[in-house]
Amino acid sequence: MVKRHLHVACAIIEQEGKVLTAQRSSTMSLPLKWEFPGGKIETDESPEECLSRELMEELGVNVVIGTALSPATYSYADFTVTLYPFICRQAGGVITAYEHHALQWIEPHRLPELDWADADLPVISEYMTMTRAS
Repeated sequence: MVKRHLHVACAIIEQEGKVLTAQRSSTMSLPLKWEFPGGKIETDESPEECLSRELMEELGVNVVIGTALSPATYSYADFTVTLYPFICRQAGGVITAYEHHALQWIEPHRLPELDWADADLPVISEYMTMTRAS
């Protein structure tokens, strides 16, 4: 059986030295795991277009999309996901948890304290390396 391979754009939204993290709802796959907000890239949609659409749907915000990080692929038991992460900043709207169980602003050095979806771990690692270097 061939596993589904999802392509997902995700946002590392920075504000006042903190990063927005989102906890998946108990009804989603990977329930209550933490992730960077975003969603599945649709056919004929760029990762950036996807991110703008998904962040409006999930959080009710517009963002300015900045630096792209390296894509990260992870294989779960029943599907594979490739994340396309971007560092962003909020450009409008009020952040609201329409789909997630919880949202939390956290200092970058504290990111490893949360119970993350495995696919997000390489993204966190690269982001922490970048923020230490700057």
